[in-house]
Order: sequence, then C-alpha cells, then structure tokens
Amino acid sequence: MLSLVVLLPLAAAALILALPRAERAARLAFVLVAAVEVALTAALWAGYRDPGVGGLAYEEQLRWIPNVGSSYHVGVDGLSLPLIVLTAVIFLACAIYDWNATDRPRPRASLFLFLEATSVGLFAAQDLILFFLFFDLSIVGMYFIIAGWGHGDRARSALKFFLYTFLGSLALLLGFIGLYLGAEPHTFDIPELLRADALRNNPAGVWVLGAIVVGLAVKTPTVPFHTWLPPAHTDAPATGSAVLAGVLLKMGTYGFVRIAMPLLPDAWRAWAPVLITVGVVSVLYGALVALAQSDLKRMIAYTSVNHMGYIVLALGAAGAAGAAGESATAARETAVTGAVTQMVSHGLITGALFLLAGVLHSRAGTYSMGAFGGLAAPAPRFAAFFAVGAFASLGLPGFSGFIAEFQIFAGSIGTVPLTAIALPGILLTAALFLRALQRVFTGSTKGKSTGFQDLRPAEAWSVGGLLVLSVLIGLFPVPLLDVIAPASAALVGVAGG
Repeated sequence: MLSLVVLLPLAAAALILALPRAERAARLAFVLVAAVEVALTAALWAGYRDPGVGGLAYEEQLRWIPNVGSSYHVGVDGLSLPLIVLTAVIFLACAIYDWNATDRPRPRASLFLFLEATSVGLFAAQDLILFFLFFDLSIVGMYFIIAGWGHGDRARSALKFFLYTFLGSLALLLGFIGLYLGAEPHTFDIPELLRADALRNNPAGVWVLGAIVVGLAVKTPTVPFHTWLPPAHTDAPATGSAVLAGVLLKMGTYGFVRIAMPLLPDAWRAWAPVLITVGVVSVLYGALVALAQSDLKRMIAYTSVNHMGYIVLALGAAGAAGAAGESATAARETAVTGAVTQMVSHGLITGALFLLAGVLHSRAGTYSMGAFGGLAAPAPRFAAFFAVGAFASLGLPGFSGFIAEFQIFAGSIGTVPLTAIALPGILLTAALFLRALQRVFTGSTKGKSTGFQDLRPAEAWSVGGLLVLSVLIGLFPVPLLDVIAPASAALVGVAGG
C-alpha cells in the first residue's frame, strides 16, 4: 500500500501529460488524485501500530542495485508517517487552490503530482540512494514550477534555488558515500547501517556528518545557507511557495532525524554545540530580518528561517553531551517530539500564509504592505483567515505552533539551559505579525485595498482546511503525539548524549 501512495501521483502525472488538450480534466485529475492520496495516507495512519525500536510499518523491499547494497526499500515509523500525511494534505490544498488556474493547467498539474510523488517517496525511503534520488528530483520539479509559473525575476530565482540546493545535494551524496564505505558489509540500506553502527569511534565520522549536515542545512535552510529562500518564495506562484515551505523544507530537517542523528550518534554529539548555535542564530536572525520587511511574502519567507531554526535548535540540544538520568532523557525526548511536531505545524500554518499571500498578488499584483490599508473592510474573510494564520504562526495557545514550540523549549532548556537565549524569537515573531496586520488590514481603506475581492470558495476551502488542522492539533494533540513520541524515544536512545 505504501508504494501505491508513492507511485499513484507519478502515474497520474504521466497520464495527464499523455492526454493532449485536456486542460479542465487536468485540474480535476489533480484534485481527485490529491484527495485519494489523503484518503490513502489516512488509512495508513488508521492502521499504524508502533513497530518498536528499529522497526518499520508497511515495509516493502525489492532488489534494485544489488552490487552496491542498494534496494527499493520503503517503510514508515512515527518520524515519517506524520510528514507523509502532511504532504498529502498540503498538495490537496494546493490542488483546490489552483482549481480556477488557467495558465497551462495540464503541465502544471503534472509537475505538482510529480513533486508529490518525490516528496512521499523521500519520507518513505529507507535506502540512502533512494532518499537521494527523491531529494534531487524534488529540486528539479520545484525549479520548473518557479521558472514556469512564477513572477518577478523568476528565472534568476529559480536558477539560484537550483544551484544552491543542488550543491547541497552533492555534499549530501559525499556524506552518503562515506557512510557506505564505513559500513561492513558496504550498504546504503538505512536499517542495516543502523545495525552496523558504522564509523563509531572513527574520526572520519565527524567529517562524514559534516558533509551530510551541510547538504541538509542548505535544504532546511539555516543561516548562513538561507539566501536562496527569500527570492525563491517571493517569485514562486502561491502553490509553489506553499509546497516549498510546507513540504520541501522538511526534507532537510527530516534528514537530520532519519539519517544524521541515528547513523552517526558520536559525530552528532560532537557537532551538537555548532547545531545549537546555528539554531539560535537562525531563530533570532530570521525573526529580526522578517520584522524589517515591507514585502509580505518575503516576511513570511524569513519566518521560515526562524521556525526551521527552532527544529535545528531542539535536535542539537537532544544530542548534546550532558547530564544523564531519566529527567535528562525525558527532556531530550521532549525536544525531539517538539521538533517533529514543529515540522507538521510549520507546514500547515506557513503553507496557509503563502496561499493567502498569493491572493494579494492575484488581486493587486504586489506583496508590498505599504500598498494596502484597511483591507479588513472590503475583504473580511481574507482578514480573518490571515489573522488566524498569524496568531498560529506566532505560537498562540490553541494552535499547533504552541504545542510544538512549548515542547522544543521545554526539552532544549531542560538539556542545555543556554538555549533560553532563543526565547526572544517568539516575541519578535509576534511583533512582526502584529505589525503586518496593522499595516494591511486596519485603518481606513486605501490604495490597492479599494475594490479588493474577498476570498473565493476554492481559496477559502484550501486555506481554511490547513488552519482547521492547526487548531485541531493545538486543541487535541494526543493522536499526533502518540505517533511521534515512541519514535522520538527510540531516536534519543540511539543518539542521546
């Protein structure tokens, strides 16, 4: 069944391209396939049972490149299943949002379905070469989405995105080869590498992890590898930005918990101070730069640097050498659980905010906050949805962001008290969103706000669905945490300090 979830969007993408002049049918197929993907991933969730330490649910393995120890090996656990479901939800929201799109809908739908297949495939992959294959294919798909359907200086932004992230993937491949060479027998299979405990007590492990960390940090992105992100988001179409922020950025942070931490635990502990520093800088820098923006979409883009910084901070703290005992272990497990919850929360909330930013551009042709004023009067639904997304993003109780950030800071400070210096990032995030709300929505109606058309049904359904899920997680987090927590405990057992 897991392979069906991976391959169905790919087959649909090929079929859509094979049918000429089927523009309306392409939009319908995109929605239907995305809806089926949500149903299939919901079935995976309903039938999921914790497989235990080192185990996998829905595991499938086929021979692929046997001479180098690589196979088509997929499976899920509590770290990957939430991200697979998130991927399906984000793509369904984008399919609904694009229901009325008229700009070459057939290749557009095919590209998004291709991206969905690569994203689900990466989160399900249990082989390093398979992971790398999906990692690189996602770069190609997003490049064509930005270059083909973006605006502004889209060609330059797409090229910068491709070159930066492809360079990161080369560093990642170098690290994977190091793991392969360090294992006896040589293999790219992730569970086998975990059992082999390759490169333990080997000085080369620090360098191998360094290559993997650089590759994943570019994708995440963290400071100082973040500079490709704002132009890519600003010039991408709304649905492209939603997928980039909601799904593709998680490939980097997921790589940390799936590959870097468990396969190189000694090296991860050695790198922990660097990762904590990078996390703190990303949290504070991302929020400060976002606060200085006058372009709404760039502001949201920089909040992604801030929110991804929380994840890196938590994972670095979880691997830091320090106190032992049950309380320290519990703090590390809380930090990892918070980090994975943040991946889900950020995908829902920031995906919704980017779709809302796309509404601004589609109506007024600009993201400049100074071009608007009093927008709440002509567009009350748009204002309400944006306010909900803003409060969710700043971590207000009752939303998924609070559940995630509370666990991140409780676990991180409980392990490394110095991580408390990142707390002002929450205050800065609140300030930047309140500032945006005041500039765009309050006061007398002026500028581009005059005659602004409120949310259409497709826009409201797509954005509203993501925000409702954030509220449900914020109020009823147990179903999500019950899936994540056992896998977090297993990861800490392997990689904890």
